[in-house]
Amino acid sequence: MIPETTPSTSSEGIVGLPAASQRARPSGSPALTESKLILWAPRNSLAAAQDAQPGCQYSATRDMSRSLTRMIVERTEHPGYLSNAYLVADRPGGHGVLVDANDVIEPLLASVERDAITITHILVTHHHVDHVDGIEVYKERFGVPVVGSRSTAETLGNGLIDTIIADGEEITSGELTIRAIATPGHAAGHLAFLVNGTDCLTADVLFKGTVGGCAGPGGSYADLRASIARLLALPPSTVIHPGHREPSTIGAELEANPFVRVWGGRDPEGTERCLVRGLPATLLLWAPDYDGGNKALVRYDDGREIVVGGSQVERG
Repeated sequence: MIPETTPSTSSEGIVGLPAASQRARPSGSPALTESKLILWAPRNSLAAAQDAQPGCQYSATRDMSRSLTRMIVERTEHPGYLSNAYLVADRPGGHGVLVDANDVIEPLLASVERDAITITHILVTHHHVDHVDGIEVYKERFGVPVVGSRSTAETLGNGLIDTIIADGEEITSGELTIRAIATPGHAAGHLAFLVNGTDCLTADVLFKGTVGGCAGPGGSYADLRASIARLLALPPSTVIHPGHREPSTIGAELEANPFVRVWGGRDPEGTERCLVRGLPATLLLWAPDYDGGNKALVRYDDGREIVVGGSQVERG
């Protein structure tokens, strides 16, 4: 149960969120929309994550020894931010939630209408602009509670978050049970949402093949490591739906994620010297990032470690 709410007021002046008429729209290719209708029971299918194709609807058969239910997961990807927003619903004609907003509003609204889904909640993983750009549109459209952590509510201000959810608390939307998992490190108050124990919206902590940075305000390397370890403790079959780009599974990230491999001692740390924000450091890992660039794990000479974007690292 969710024990408390905060009053709802105007969403104007949200910290880090431009007014609707002033939203920055980075240049890039058209927004991507991807959906899937999954037949499922408790054991996930790796193929469902591996076979995702832009603009397609696909199904994956899961543990057929138990009765099947359905889940709809649809995402839109902003062409500049590369951030995802999601619609998660139990079935056509059923109930569901919207998770984050990335200023690509219409495709998910069209899906809600097309599939006659009753939206019960709007979930916010964290306060960064590329994940809340349009939350106020959803709120006005559906008139349902916007749910987030206390830290996110305080940062956004102006009553955008109606209902505070804490670690381990759950909400119900039709046949969906959604549990909040506190995953700080990339941002204070960051949450992941585990749906029916099988699919996890990991936002900006764990991605396909990479992890979130922790160099920004509210970031913490220790918290990031702990949050990722907590997510990796989920069953390997758990499908992850990250805050940027494509889905994956916990098992795939345990096996192949370069950061996870280095942290687990399966791959060696690098020894290359570099500068990070002008400070001398050792480059422990130089790996691909979700945007086509690179992400780095570095250790400063005073022993501090941090995950940063490759643009902040001077090599050679």
